Amino acid sequence: MAPDPLTFAATVGEVPVAGRGSAHPLLGRGAETEALTSLLDSLPGGGAMVLRGEPGIGKSRLLAAAASMAQERGIALLTTTGVQSEARLPFSGLHQLLRPVRAHRAGLPQVLRDALDAAFGLTDGAAPERFRIALAALDLLSEVAGEAPLLVVAEDAQWLDRATADALAFVARRLEHDPIVLLAAVRDGYRSALIDAGLPELRIGALEPPAAAELLDTLGKQLTPDARTRILGEAAGNPLALIELPVTGSRPERGAPMPGLRPLTERLEQAFAARVSDLAERTRLLLLAAALSGRERVSDVLRAGSAIAGVPLDLEELEPAARAAIIELDERTVRFRHPLMRSAVVQSATAPQRRRVHETLADVLHDEPDHRVWHRAALIVGPHEDVAVELEEAARRAQRRGAIGIAVSALRRSAELSETAHRGRRLLAAAQLAFELGQPDVVVPLVREAERLDPGPLERARATWIKEVVDLRPLLDATRALTLIAAAEHAGEAGDRDLQVDLLWLVAQRTWWVDPGPEARRSLVGAAHRLHDTDADDPRVLAIQAYADPFGNTPEVVRRLRAAAAERSSDTEIARYLGAASAVVGAFDTGRTSLGVAIEGLRSQGRLGHLPRLLALQGTVAARLADWDLALPAAEESRRLARELSEPLWEAGAETVVSTIAGMRGDEEAAELAARRAEQIALPIGAKFIVCMAQFGRILSALGAARHAEAYELAERLFDPADPAHHPVMACWHIGDLAEAAMHIGMAEQARVRVAEVEAAAGADPAVWIGLSLRHARALLADEHDAAARFDEALSADLARWPFPRARILLAHGQWLRRQRRVAESRSSLRAARDGFDALGCEAWSAQARRELRASGESSRRRDPAARDRLTAQELQIARMAAQGLSNREIGQRLYLSHRTIGTHLYRTFPKLGITARSELRSALEAPSPRPGEPGLPPGARQGIGGSRPRRQAAVTATAKPRPGG
Repeated sequence: MAPDPLTFAATVGEVPVAGRGSAHPLLGRGAETEALTSLLDSLPGGGAMVLRGEPGIGKSRLLAAAASMAQERGIALLTTTGVQSEARLPFSGLHQLLRPVRAHRAGLPQVLRDALDAAFGLTDGAAPERFRIALAALDLLSEVAGEAPLLVVAEDAQWLDRATADALAFVARRLEHDPIVLLAAVRDGYRSALIDAGLPELRIGALEPPAAAELLDTLGKQLTPDARTRILGEAAGNPLALIELPVTGSRPERGAPMPGLRPLTERLEQAFAARVSDLAERTRLLLLAAALSGRERVSDVLRAGSAIAGVPLDLEELEPAARAAIIELDERTVRFRHPLMRSAVVQSATAPQRRRVHETLADVLHDEPDHRVWHRAALIVGPHEDVAVELEEAARRAQRRGAIGIAVSALRRSAELSETAHRGRRLLAAAQLAFELGQPDVVVPLVREAERLDPGPLERARATWIKEVVDLRPLLDATRALTLIAAAEHAGEAGDRDLQVDLLWLVAQRTWWVDPGPEARRSLVGAAHRLHDTDADDPRVLAIQAYADPFGNTPEVVRRLRAAAAERSSDTEIARYLGAASAVVGAFDTGRTSLGVAIEGLRSQGRLGHLPRLLALQGTVAARLADWDLALPAAEESRRLARELSEPLWEAGAETVVSTIAGMRGDEEAAELAARRAEQIALPIGAKFIVCMAQFGRILSALGAARHAEAYELAERLFDPADPAHHPVMACWHIGDLAEAAMHIGMAEQARVRVAEVEAAAGADPAVWIGLSLRHARALLADEHDAAARFDEALSADLARWPFPRARILLAHGQWLRRQRRVAESRSSLRAARDGFDALGCEAWSAQARRELRASGESSRRRDPAARDRLTAQELQIARMAAQGLSNREIGQRLYLSHRTIGTHLYRTFPKLGITARSELRSALEAPSPRPGEPGLPPGARQGIGGSRPRRQAAVTATAKPRPGG
């Protein structure tokens, strides 16, 4: 049975949405109403929109109109309203929104039910990740929308608590495939996660003069022509001003500044304050209790007011305020008609009156510690350690509930009230949480204030770490590197090993990103070795060693990485470090395994924040292994999440994966566009490792198209220390590419010099990938007498896990045999190369092998692509999970999408694969590409990077911003 929209609205208060000026006609808002109508008409497709404008401009009236249209269409309604006094209460807005549908929680998986219960303080236990809470809210709304389409309205969203705003922003991005529309109103001049989410915005401007005049005339006020002209001028098209100024009067008192010299908001607030001042003392007292407590239940307001007054008060005391149009009142609820009226009540009260109300509320709310402590804090001016401790405890409670933003606010206020001995520690704790929340503009002032308090060595080390991690620039010069290493040593001496490891891990990563010079590298290697001497089994230490010295003792490092991965194969935290370390030493097969463990663990824990980087890394290692089915979905998800979480570095990293695969597969436009997008992000912040990786796809595109001079020039950039694309380790990965290009343009001698440099850097027993690349290069550059032995050496290596290098070496071998006039022998290698490239979908390389075969006298038709090549990267990712037996809900939990979005993707996937049942997915995905003449894709069809679009469209797909949930 579909939920009754009126029941939904009545439970959470439809009236405040419809109540602000709803008795007056909606004039001059044709375009705005049309936009809202269009969004509602898009159901059962979903969407979201933010309404922005100044106070009184009509945002609430438009939300009310949308609610009315929704009810006419049988669309259910859920609302929540931000209130300033409740902005510090974790998930208060989300609780208000979901309270009417709490019975639907029974349809959620247990882990999501538990997340919501913990967020709402219904259970004790481990803190749920904030993204898991947001996913639980999305799933609950999706469950409700399964019975009837749903409109979610967030009024005064600028005052929603941060945890609620973050959750609603998460939901809003993922509504494309759910029958849900989310509308939020945000006042100009305020920040909100809903604005930062990049949602479509509807700007609400002033009414045009004819509409403003018509609205004023409909009020039925008897105005003189002068008064009418003056009000129209002062109101400046603001509907609230047009409605209220005739009631309160617009002529300033003698001696007061002319109204036009003060902001309209201030004038309205002053007008409302004058209206409040005309009320009886007890009525004003009740209004102040309601304004400062944020309570809407009449019983709560009367209880607080009675305690303040010292005598029982009843509903009659509030009725004059309702008659004065300051509040809306019934037997159960009291609501201010507009936030400016609430603000006017507070501002018109004296400081002693406000303190008296706060003090009473702190006593009355003794059983609600999160409310009580903020009222106590409002009474304090100077240091007060008892209240500071209470606020610190409130921060811990908020953190346990996943409300990191509330915890930051509580710690900041706690620090303000702290004695000097504890202030620095609390400021740094607030800064660290603000960093986790993604608020760098909050972090830096907190750290600077803590540093001014003359902190001890440990606090200085922590401040150094926090400042560094919040700095999005990966630039690291020798001075900064040495400073961080010294801070790590101080942390170790003070007994904080975790902070010591965190600092050295930070330096190690940035040393990989941007080479800080030999002195800093030597210092880091020394610190890593000293750390290793104290605990050789710590995988974090092993990762630091791998990043600090990727060429140092590589075989032993790889052996220990593989041993650690085997021994502790299911540990998420350990797998994170092992996967990253394996990637930098070129042990991509080990990295793929460890990163897979880490990513699945993070998914199950709801830790979305770490995924963009690890998914980009997974895409990088999987691309080297030619595992497109893993690499492309990982890169696409990394890109989507990085954009959502404002992590441009990993968005750029994901783009390099897309570019590399496009280059391998011969999609030159996609390779170039993704490389360009990566460089646009990386160059301004000095991320040289990203600039280096952006060249991989270009190099491979040029080689695949036989543009050898271009490929040589691009590959040389990686080896030139003066070039922004230089990277001393990753350049070695591409020594085979440089050698191939050089051989074709008469630069073999120069390439041999580079080979010798790589051999010297990598040592006698290099990492697997560099070893493959070196054997490839030696074979290509060998003289006539040595070439056969060099090719035998290259082909005798274990190439089973490395299909792309294997096919390239086979192609080079076949070409060499043909040049030696051993034509019949060449065909075996050329066929194997062709089949290898065909299996990988590397069309440009396949074409090279076919040309060589034709030159040898053997024809070779092009192989048609497999049906799964029609799938986009995300469709492939979802199909693979479904083929493993995961339900739509389980897939949604892993990908942070609603189960309905997953269902929509599978609905599109089945026809592309030519199947009708979920049970057929595995066989369809495992089916090989059809041989020439067998049924396959239509003639001329090919897969673009990330989908089944033609080549030119695929290139656009590589950089286009994904739509919410897609």
